Amino acid sequence: MELRLFFDRALGASFRDLALGEDPASPYLADLLTRFARTENLFPPGVETPRLETVVDMLLETQRVWREDTARFQPEREVVVRRHIGDFTLFMTGLFRERVERTASASYYITQGKRAYHFVSEHDRASARGCAGAPLYRRLADRFERYVGVLEYARKVHFADPPQHPFFRLNFG
Repeated sequence: MELRLFFDRALGASFRDLALGEDPASPYLADLLTRFARTENLFPPGVETPRLETVVDMLLETQRVWREDTARFQPEREVVVRRHIGDFTLFMTGLFRERVERTASASYYITQGKRAYHFVSEHDRASARGCAGAPLYRRLADRFERYVGVLEYARKVHFADPPQHPFFRLNFG
């Protein structure tokens, strides 16, 4: 809870510093940072692979879950994986852009992140569950680059002297 509160405060300050005001996505971003503080959440297991480590792995996972000829037919899992693609690309591009540029392309990550959040938004809007999450995911898709900028700013300004927590010792280099 302490880490979640730290991220909530840092993101709130970042939105204010950047004159973006209160943003309904701020709590989601704080939850995302808190969730990804645990590496196993950043790289979840796949249906056929031990860990989904790249965007390509995750996109292949969306295809695997639709194979009707296997016991792993789980089409609803596609929504979970697409949300993870959005979260992963936003997190990596916002906090570890240098690594993204070394191993892939920031524009590729941004494109895939926006597509993923758009997919989740449309799924939530059209599903029988109602559209509770649809506006948030649509906002994340439409303002993806803005949120990348907020995370970059938060990293540079508010995470410069990080607290002693394993999240801040992550090394993707």
